[in-house]
Amino acid sequence: MPGFLINSASTITCSHPPGKATPTAVFPRVLVAGQPVVIQTTPYTVAGCALASSGSAPPCATASWTSAATRVFANGQPVVLLDSKSNCLPTGTPLIIMNTQGRVTGM
Repeated sequence: MPGFLINSASTITCSHPPGKATPTAVFPRVLVAGQPVVIQTTPYTVAGCALASSGSAPPCATASWTSAATRVFANGQPVVLLDSKSNCLPTGTPLIIMNTQGRVTGM
């Protein structure tokens, strides 16, 4: 299914708010809404996971994308879309994309 492309300004959290996920690197040669796009191989760091304060389980620390676009690429790598799937470690829960740019879609 088509979805909006994710860029570095997109708001992404882990499944345990207010954990904020941030890309460790972006692809600066392709811009969407003036910000670099995120490609599938971009790792994310997670800070502020609610599990950190609960003490019941280890908090989300990193995340990676397990699916991305099938027809839109940057430097030969699939770009991340609004409907892309992800996996946080060590919890195994997905990232939640709260908002992104609303002009460019991909498939």
